[in-house]
Amino acid sequence: MKLSEQVKPISYLKAHAPEVIRGLAEGNNPVIITLHGEAKAVLQDIESYEQTQETLAMLKLLAMGNQEIDLGEVVPAKDAVNRLRNRKA
Repeated sequence: MKLSEQVKPISYLKAHAPEVIRGLAEGNNPVIITLHGEAKAVLQDIESYEQTQETLAMLKLLAMGNQEIDLGEVVPAKDAVNRLRNRKA
């Protein structure tokens, strides 16, 4: 579905909220809500939102790992494994 078909004014949301929510729950694409012709919010189902948040968290972890590599703050895997094995419980 085209993104342009998912843009709705807030008045549409007010008049059709149950229909919009049902559509999101059935897997429809997110809906972009406008106010005075300007995009102000995006409505999406909770499952998609949670998946997006998890993806962003993973991307943040990858970026942090890459930054540590760039700064030389890494330990060879062999050394890390040896440290773990030699740890006293």
